[in-house]
Amino acid sequence: MLIQQKIGNLHSTNINNRRIDWLQLEWFESSKRILRKQTQEGTELALKFLDKDPMLTQGDILYEDDTTIIAVNILPCEVLVIQPANLFEMASVCYEIGNKHLPLFFEKEEVLVPFEMPLFRLLSMQGYAIKQDKRKLLQPLKTTVAPHAHSNTSLFTKIMQLTNSGV
Repeated sequence: MLIQQKIGNLHSTNINNRRIDWLQLEWFESSKRILRKQTQEGTELALKFLDKDPMLTQGDILYEDDTTIIAVNILPCEVLVIQPANLFEMASVCYEIGNKHLPLFFEKEEVLVPFEMPLFRLLSMQGYAIKQDKRKLLQPLKTTVAPHAHSNTSLFTKIMQLTNSGV
C-alpha cells in the first residue's frame, strides 16, 4: 500500500469501533520521506511523502476505511533526561547538545536527547541534573537558527535575551 500523506490524527478523529493497526516507528524514522515498513498486523506500507518533511507523530493516521485505521506509534527508546534549574541552564544545556548536532526534544520542562554515554558523562561532570530513562521522543525542539534573519525570534535568541535581562 502506497502512503503519500497523513490524513489526520487519532486525537481528532472518531474511531467508531474500527480497529487500529499500528505502524511502529523509531523516533528517527518519523521524519523520513521514503520508508518501507510493515504494520503490526502485517500490512506492507511504502511511505513516499512528496513534501520535504512529513514529521509523523504519535497517532497520525496514514490510512482509514470502514473497518481499519492505520496509525503511527512512536516507540520508546533510551534517552537522557535533563532538568535545567533555570533559563540560563536551559540555554547552556541546549547549546552543549546542539553544538554536537544532536536532536533535542522537550517535554514537561525537561530536555530529552537520545541516549549517548559520552554526552551523559559530559553533562554529569558539568553538574546538570541528568538521568537515563526510556521514553517516546515526540516533541522535537526546533533549534535551527537563521543567522541572517531580520527577526530576533529564534528559540536560542529568546532564551539568551531572557537569561541576560537580569545581568
